[in-house]
Amino acid sequence: MNLEGLEMIAVLVVVVLFVKVLEQFGLLEPVGGENSVEDELELSAVRHRPEGLEKLEAQTRFSRKELQILYRGFKNECPSGVVNEDTFKDIYSQFFPQGDASTYAHFLFNAFDTDHNGSVSFEDFVMGLSILLRGSVQEKLNWAFNLYDINKDGYITKEEMLDIMKAIYDMMGKCTYPILKEETPRQHVDMFFQKMDKNKDGVVTIDEFIDCCQNDENIMRSMQLFENVI
Repeated sequence: MNLEGLEMIAVLVVVVLFVKVLEQFGLLEPVGGENSVEDELELSAVRHRPEGLEKLEAQTRFSRKELQILYRGFKNECPSGVVNEDTFKDIYSQFFPQGDASTYAHFLFNAFDTDHNGSVSFEDFVMGLSILLRGSVQEKLNWAFNLYDINKDGYITKEEMLDIMKAIYDMMGKCTYPILKEETPRQHVDMFFQKMDKNKDGVVTIDEFIDCCQNDENIMRSMQLFENVI
């Protein structure tokens, strides 16, 4: 993976890969049987009960059948009805055994944990996937901005961008070609941040982030990777 690829992955959050990992570990399973989601929600003894199917169908861009597929896989892997951060870390550590994926998994978990209660519910899960797989370009970029905005103050600093980039480098750095040097993430962030920070005030706003990404042909072309994943 070259620097251009690393830049695109940093912006697009490796969501296609994330979904493929979920498939591998049984979170997304084929539809089987005729049980309705309502029946499953009624019969399953979960600690956190999801919202009604109609509400989730209205709030997301998934059909009833797609929600059923997602819920069955989610429930099989997470009988309690929630996913904790360790689950994210376990998934990524198995998928990237030669790297350290724990920091990246931490940041991704926080992006899905929208109410910041330390767990990802089925609602959190499908709302995030709905945006990333079926949302508009603006919605996807808003989600990516939220990932970078680590302290959730509405701005991205260079250090926040560097933290995300280092996490991706730690996770995938040994898989890149040519092998990236230790100083490469900072050099890359300096270049990318300078391009984004239009008014040179030391922070990147949501408008600057979206404008820069929308005017980058590589990023826009890569958005197509999100389509038809599930």
